[in-house]
Amino acid sequence: MQPRKIVLLGSTGSIGTQAIDVVDAAPHLFEVVALSAGGGNLDLIAQQAVHTKAQAVGIARGDARELQERIDAAASAVGIRNYKPGIMTGPDASTRIAAIEADVVLNGITGSIGLAPTLAALNSGAVLALANKESLIVGGALVKAAAAPGQIVPVDSEHSAIAQCLRAGSANEVEKLILTASGGPFRGLTKELLRDVTPAEALAHPTWDMGLMVTTNSASLVNKGLEVIEAHLLFDVPLDRIDVVVHPQSVVHSMVEFVDGSIIGQASPPDMRLPIALGLGWPDRVPRAAKSCDWSQATSWTFEPLDSVAFPAVELAKDAAKQGSTYPAVFNAANEEAVEAFHAGKIRFTDIVDTVESVLSEHSGSFELTVDSVLDAESWARTRTHDRLANSTL
Repeated sequence: MQPRKIVLLGSTGSIGTQAIDVVDAAPHLFEVVALSAGGGNLDLIAQQAVHTKAQAVGIARGDARELQERIDAAASAVGIRNYKPGIMTGPDASTRIAAIEADVVLNGITGSIGLAPTLAALNSGAVLALANKESLIVGGALVKAAAAPGQIVPVDSEHSAIAQCLRAGSANEVEKLILTASGGPFRGLTKELLRDVTPAEALAHPTWDMGLMVTTNSASLVNKGLEVIEAHLLFDVPLDRIDVVVHPQSVVHSMVEFVDGSIIGQASPPDMRLPIALGLGWPDRVPRAAKSCDWSQATSWTFEPLDSVAFPAVELAKDAAKQGSTYPAVFNAANEEAVEAFHAGKIRFTDIVDTVESVLSEHSGSFELTVDSVLDAESWARTRTHDRLANSTL
């Protein structure tokens, strides 16, 4: 059996680097044929290109000649000569890379800029291993319409867990989906205490090692709100039948409750290599993709209700999803701008979600969901967020 041909989008990020670990551990199953990244770390993507011998490499920012020079240096360092992959540059580089013939496209880009690559991957006919939740959230029905049945395989740990749990029953037997949340670094704090937390504290996640945006979103539980929308779209379960429970140990990654009262959960130590491997190999499991739980050691798993007063982001995300159209795009864009403002020291932590709520209240959504309407809504949301925060003071 030939290895599956893999395209990696966002290869220098957390998902991309771990995906290469998965491929390295199972070279008989997977082969990287192309990769792309933003271009902020040319040395790393050059090393990845040489390591995987990818046929094509794309960067959103940077010069093709400079990238080839970095690739030449990386190749020379390991004794490889005359390695000349096809190089694509510019804002649409990942979109063009996503259209390359492959069996699986792993979209590990962060943010709604992943929408066009997601659509390109679906249009190519490849399986889309989706870690870029924002593209599905802002694209909504647009993405679903482009996807054939079973073409999207979730890579977020929570949605990968749900996909696994759903194998235990039929669709009409599902009562609800239960997404677990670690609670982030501020679990147990009141909204009053959250006012004075710092950017450094927001980035000190107790379980996962992620980038600035995703880690901050985890601290505010915006990430969990986005995941609720993603679950609704992926699994066609109504929003009022999707719950969130706080599970600090991050071992039970999510659960499905069935109509007879049974609850099936997926448990494993926190390691994104497992859902990445499932995304690349679905529906087959990849042997030894990650370590399992150590039952020789005493352990306890706890579950707590979500404090929606201190962390209102989940309910706000549900409201945006119920409004539909471009409201989720506004939710996401306004949050991204507010997070940047928080890390720039311009606003308090609690102002992030408050700002998103205010911007959403001013939005009148487009009724026809297109790529242009999504981009227009995002542009409006970013401008409106900047306007609202221009005169803010701590």
